Amino acid sequence: MPSSPRVSRTLNIGVLAHVDAGKTSLTERLLYDAGVIDRLGSVDAGDTQTDTGEIERQRGITVRTAVASLTAGDTRINLIDTPGHSDFIAEVERALGVLDGAVLVLSAVEGVQAQTRVLMKTLRRLRLPVLLFINKIDRAGARDEGLLADIRRALAPHLVPLTSVRDLGTRNAHVRPRSLDDPDVRAEAAEVLAETDDALLARVVDGPLPSAEEVAAALAARTAEGLVHPVFFGSALSGQGVGALVEGVARLVPPAPGGAEPRGTVFAVERGGGGGSGRDGGSGTGATGGGRGGRGGTGARGGRTAYLRLFSGEVALRQRVTLHRRGPGGALTEHTGQITALEVIGDPGAARGPLTAGNIARIKGCPGSGWATGSGPSTTSRRTGGTSPRPASRPSSAPASPAPPPRPGCTPRCSTWPTRIR
Repeated sequence: MPSSPRVSRTLNIGVLAHVDAGKTSLTERLLYDAGVIDRLGSVDAGDTQTDTGEIERQRGITVRTAVASLTAGDTRINLIDTPGHSDFIAEVERALGVLDGAVLVLSAVEGVQAQTRVLMKTLRRLRLPVLLFINKIDRAGARDEGLLADIRRALAPHLVPLTSVRDLGTRNAHVRPRSLDDPDVRAEAAEVLAETDDALLARVVDGPLPSAEEVAAALAARTAEGLVHPVFFGSALSGQGVGALVEGVARLVPPAPGGAEPRGTVFAVERGGGGGSGRDGGSGTGATGGGRGGRGGTGARGGRTAYLRLFSGEVALRQRVTLHRRGPGGALTEHTGQITALEVIGDPGAARGPLTAGNIARIKGCPGSGWATGSGPSTTSRRTGGTSPRPASRPSSAPASPAPPPRPGCTPRCSTWPTRIR
């Protein structure tokens, strides 16, 4: 049996949607197609990998953020499944600070919903790469061109569909790729990209038409900047279009830049060392070390388990770390402790670490992490260190200070500071 390609990079991808768009079903399909799970769970049956809490199983909705991992070629993709119901929007906001990109799921039947607008507005403000997945193409009443027009009007004007649908709205609905080698597809994509790229605009107006390679490079660059959004049609239940989505994520979403200084963000906390209960309010999440989704784990028993996304440097078992966070009263506090358990998500070969930049781990031993529940918006750019809005947990190019200043727009509910390592 051929060996798997060596993983050379990790992407942390949020899966977001309005309620009942099929977000958790898509996560389940992604894990199944990647060979992480051997059977598809069902939201209705309450046996999906990421909805493990009692309330989630009873109500058939995601309440807490969960992490699952799969591998596509040389890329490890950590899927961060977030709640879709508007009542749990704070849980979604807590996860945004650790993302490299996002997949926004829409139903081809219900189309753009109020929650979709809220999510897209936030994602565009953060300038995160966002790919759109139009789910349920095999449902009666599914739309394609009309829905794309709605999305351009209500969510984002610059869309590049990379798949199309045949037999839309029927059980035989299937997806076909739209290749940039096709002159018509390439011209359409170039026109959209030209609205955000002056150099490409000159080529479109004056000629010659950009090559497929040039359009592909421009699409990747504009997607990374959060200016253009690739669109994929499909069905989470049948699996149609899911492979194209995975390829698009691996090709179009770049990893965040690293650095030498170990810095990261604790974005969720779990009590009791595993299982679907005992999660701290608004912050439970997790995954097993082998890559399956959910919030249980195999780390040391007892105490709190924190979920750490590392942006730069390296963290090892028994290393001392310092957490900077803002308390309920607004005062900035600093807590130092030793990591007593470390479990890298999605990498069984390195389950005990070290945790390297770009990856997520379940850790124990960090004092005061029980209410470190996430991060709010910031004005630091994720890739450039400039002034574009970005998640607050992105590493800054400035030297670390003992106590960072308050961040604009942050509240005690969403105020975890980047973890600093001594």
